[in-house]
Amino acid sequence: MGGAGGRARACRLFQSEAVTVQPLGTSVCPFAQPPRSVPGGSSRLGSFEFHIKSKMSLLFFALLFLMKDECVCKKILVTPHQLKVDPEAFMNIPQLISYHGYPSEEYDVVTEDGYILSVNRIPHGLAETNKGVRPVVFLQHGLLAAGSNWVTNLANNSLGFILADAGFDVWIGNSRGNTWSRKHKTIPRYKEAFWAFSFDEMATKDLPAVIDFILQKTSQRQLYYVGHSQGTTIGFIAFSTMPELAKKIKVFFGLAPVVTVKYSVSPLVKLGQLPEFLIRALFGNKEFLPQTKEITWLATHICNQFLIEELCGNIFFIISGFNEKNLNKSRIPVYSAHCPAGTSVQNIIHWSQAVKGGRFQAFDWGSTSKDMAHYNQTKPPLYYLKSMPVPTALWSGGNDWLADPQDVNYILKHLPNVVYHKQIPDWEHLDFIWGLDAPQRMYYDMISLMRKYQ
Repeated sequence: MGGAGGRARACRLFQSEAVTVQPLGTSVCPFAQPPRSVPGGSSRLGSFEFHIKSKMSLLFFALLFLMKDECVCKKILVTPHQLKVDPEAFMNIPQLISYHGYPSEEYDVVTEDGYILSVNRIPHGLAETNKGVRPVVFLQHGLLAAGSNWVTNLANNSLGFILADAGFDVWIGNSRGNTWSRKHKTIPRYKEAFWAFSFDEMATKDLPAVIDFILQKTSQRQLYYVGHSQGTTIGFIAFSTMPELAKKIKVFFGLAPVVTVKYSVSPLVKLGQLPEFLIRALFGNKEFLPQTKEITWLATHICNQFLIEELCGNIFFIISGFNEKNLNKSRIPVYSAHCPAGTSVQNIIHWSQAVKGGRFQAFDWGSTSKDMAHYNQTKPPLYYLKSMPVPTALWSGGNDWLADPQDVNYILKHLPNVVYHKQIPDWEHLDFIWGLDAPQRMYYDMISLMRKYQ
């Protein structure tokens, strides 16, 4: 991924004079403006202020330029061709579903602690017209993602649509704090209190509320749970600590499962090695990498440039692992417009604690008194995979930088009821949701397993 050389090139780009991309007439490095004078006679780089949104965009651009190709910026400068902007880049989840001709429903689910979560539904496939009872599948996205992950590929390549066409009643979740679940009954989202959550609450508050709502709405007793990345993490927590909730799950499908990140080599994990005070100093105490107008603009005006879309694709690869041939590059503006979808800084700190401690445990509030207040014990409780009774099918990637195969082996050793596991050697973290060959190598096998346990 370029290592020190890539980082050095990124620094040179930020320190050099602004360069112009044709035909947009905008700077490739908008933060790399000539130094200006400041009080005291010193100068500083650029004209941006270090408020949170600027830091988010700076991180986005820093990742953008950590490339391995020496001539990549020259490619940008000489490229005059701008690709057509895909309208799906501007759509919400119901619009994405309807755009492909599928029926779409949307609901608000209120958790016991007052968060209002957006839940989407594809009740049946294109060829179906009757409203008969269908087996229910619930899809739960990962970290910094949203329910749109399941429907941002073409219809024949998106798990949400494939399941609907296979005869399933498909429900799509959105964790608290992402683009579509940023409301609370009493706390406005500009308050720090709104963002005082991590994947603990997603597991113990969000999942019970959403699963119970779905089962009540469909008059069914059980559903299939499909989680990707952090979606598996919160499932492991919920179903190992709440036996009554676990009884409502027919089969747990874990895609790129994550519990520990001891062996992960992703730059996101490197961020987690920073001390907590520095993470808070950089990003504050509220949201982390939300989907903003600025990022949407980048996705639709920069990432749709011929050749520059290669750079935008590399942002995902740098975080997740490289498998460039398996990504539909024409969809990169759509992916980038929907992801990242944001989370809380506290959630990132929880993952940071997992990086440093190597344990699967609840959030550490930072003092024995606070932990005692939350858990009635002086240290955060550990989560035990051996306590999860749900039949579990896992898919992992041999080239996954986030869910490293060695960390996945830990899961396999401790889960008591693994009914299926397949490692796909060349897959990285995002192939499970966006891979061109995902239907043939995983989705159809998932459907076969669902029918087996029906």
